[in-house]
Amino acid sequence: MDLQVAAFTDTYLPTVNGVTYTIKSWRDHWNRNGGWMDVVYPDSDDHVPVASEHPVRSVPFPFYEGFRVGAPQVPEVATNADVIHAHTAFGLGLASLRVARSEDKPLVASYHTPTAEYANYIASSDRITGGLRRLSEHYERWFYNRADLVITPSEPTRRKLLDDVGVETPVRAVSNGIDVEQFRPVDTAAFRERYGLEGTLVGYTGRHGYEKRLSDVITAAEGLDVTVVLGGDGPARDDLERQARSSGVDVRFLGFLDRDEMAAFYSALDVFTFPSPVETQGLVALEANACGTPVVGVDAGALAETVDDGVTGYHFDRGDIDGFRRGIRRALDERDRLSENCLDRRDEVSIDHAIERLESLYEDVS
Repeated sequence: MDLQVAAFTDTYLPTVNGVTYTIKSWRDHWNRNGGWMDVVYPDSDDHVPVASEHPVRSVPFPFYEGFRVGAPQVPEVATNADVIHAHTAFGLGLASLRVARSEDKPLVASYHTPTAEYANYIASSDRITGGLRRLSEHYERWFYNRADLVITPSEPTRRKLLDDVGVETPVRAVSNGIDVEQFRPVDTAAFRERYGLEGTLVGYTGRHGYEKRLSDVITAAEGLDVTVVLGGDGPARDDLERQARSSGVDVRFLGFLDRDEMAAFYSALDVFTFPSPVETQGLVALEANACGTPVVGVDAGALAETVDDGVTGYHFDRGDIDGFRRGIRRALDERDRLSENCLDRRDEVSIDHAIERLESLYEDVS
């Protein structure tokens, strides 16, 4: 593992999201094991870069609070890399494409997010949304066809990129992997006391975006003797709080949690609920499983694969609230069995396995 890699991303610290976590995990692992990975990302007043981080000028993304768009700049360190890895197709993704071509370096591109699913944040009508979705997929096809290799975090996402977007570049599925040393069952007494949590808990953590369909969690909890616990924040939070007040469901909004609290959060939940149909892997579902918590997730997108139905949790059909509620009830009834299955699979989802696969692919293109 002696390759030098330059990773470009438009979503990085201090933004809390799966892309940030993945890049940091890969970077830290890579740099501890003989290679070197630099990260080029949009600057932010809230983050002081370390030696391997290289901020470039950026501006706030006007349609989604908390995100910034980096100028397509190329720090000098990137020109010395053996492999250029784009974790975005926009902004800094264009910079990664430019440096790869000008320096004759291989370009590996990760497909983390189906950008077409975010068109409704910009559009004011269904007609405009449909047009933006088509434009987005056209652009993604153009960008990823200029890479030497494309990586997706799951097999369903790989098939979507090939079949729906029409990418012709070789595409390989590589799980993002999780830190199984951090995500493991822990004692939750202090966490429950700190946030005043009692009884049976179901919940979710991550971005509160409308595309995540978190309102379905609250609706499905109606009639269940549970407390819904939501960690994270995002543009849908105000509407979710209004729904909670009118629903009669006991919903607790914890806001962003410190990374050190996450294992306790997952361990405290009896069931992790995940209704988002737009996931490319659903990293938080794997984190929950690694802590012994079963997941009830929608049978769509990558969650169709990430959740092993009847083994690590249960599926429900998109939009089927009654099916969602039944899945939660069943997972609560069978929690001990499902939890044991989740813990048996910890090694399969570890960051070590992901890095081994990543290293092999880097070597293939370099």
